[in-house]
Amino acid sequence: MNFTMDRKEFDEIRPYHDEELPQVYEELLSDPQFKAMLEVVLSEYTFDQLAQIIKSCKTKAEFQKVICYNVIYKIINNYTDGVTFDCSALADKEGAYTFISNHRDITLDSSFLSVKLIDAGMHTVEIAIGDNLLIYPWIKKFVRINKSFIVQRALSMRQFLESSTRMSQYMHYAINDKHESIWIAQREGRAKDSSDRTQDSILKMMAMAGEGDIIDRIKEMNIAPLTLSYEYDPCDYLKAKEFQLKRDNPEYKKSQEEDMLNMSEGITGKKGRVHLYIAACINDELDKIDRSMPKTELYTAISALIDKTIHSNYRIYPCNYIAYDMLDGSNTFADKYTIDEKALFETYLDGQINKIDIPNRDIDFLRQSILMMYANPLKNYLIARQ
Repeated sequence: MNFTMDRKEFDEIRPYHDEELPQVYEELLSDPQFKAMLEVVLSEYTFDQLAQIIKSCKTKAEFQKVICYNVIYKIINNYTDGVTFDCSALADKEGAYTFISNHRDITLDSSFLSVKLIDAGMHTVEIAIGDNLLIYPWIKKFVRINKSFIVQRALSMRQFLESSTRMSQYMHYAINDKHESIWIAQREGRAKDSSDRTQDSILKMMAMAGEGDIIDRIKEMNIAPLTLSYEYDPCDYLKAKEFQLKRDNPEYKKSQEEDMLNMSEGITGKKGRVHLYIAACINDELDKIDRSMPKTELYTAISALIDKTIHSNYRIYPCNYIAYDMLDGSNTFADKYTIDEKALFETYLDGQINKIDIPNRDIDFLRQSILMMYANPLKNYLIARQ
């Protein structure tokens, strides 16, 4: 491929090239909102010191290791009980993969992956991020330094097809020509009920570019499903609140302010233990799928393969077993948790529900909604492991 042509073709969505960083640094460092954010997350430095450190980063990889890595480890140390990582199933640690994963946290899913890849001596990933989250100019610049490429939303049908085709071309280019791995969520937005399912539309987008039939094009992406297991979801009460608001008013839509609250709560809220598991590349399994199936059935089969891989690799915590039993009104998994652990989870549940301040608060509905979020990973795990 001609790099110069591609550079123009993908300019609007790609991560910055390293030679573009000095100019972008200048723009960011003169932005009052970016300056305010830096002074909060890296308060041990003066702004002048931070400016010097940032300007000393000549590549995106340096910026990630010098700036982002430390910020994410602050979050890990302050707001989790540890993040563990297992990539032992990957045969070639130097390969370029598409890590398609379940989606729990707006900002941290890909961030935790990147720091753990650094710890494992591997390259970080390029991150697919929706432009609906880039509500300030500095955020768009910052994520593109942090190896993100932009998924454009809210387009007309014609624009959407053009945008999807370009994104597919860019992803194939990133994997096969740049040899960069990619992180992408298995669906647009988080699964509010934590029942993780791959949207066929994600796979259809991937298959818009590449050579050969659908299976060949998907194989070019070297998909290695990633399972994210958070012990606690700090946004569970916000998701439950959204469930009731949508139930009571089907026209309800989240505002940008609510998106920002979800991002903030996700970062600073209680997460407990977090585990990331990367499964083997699914290319050998894709070869077992009947290529002559109708397209719709083919995409459904590929989605089911990814889902089963993600579900079977969940790390199950006591709260998942407790929620299952509370929802079911049974003691099916009573041997998986203690009385104290159950009491602790019930206290946590009450505390989360008490944070929800809406008219006509339906406590029973909200309780069931949150319990469902913790029970569903276990339900899907059990089915996947049959």
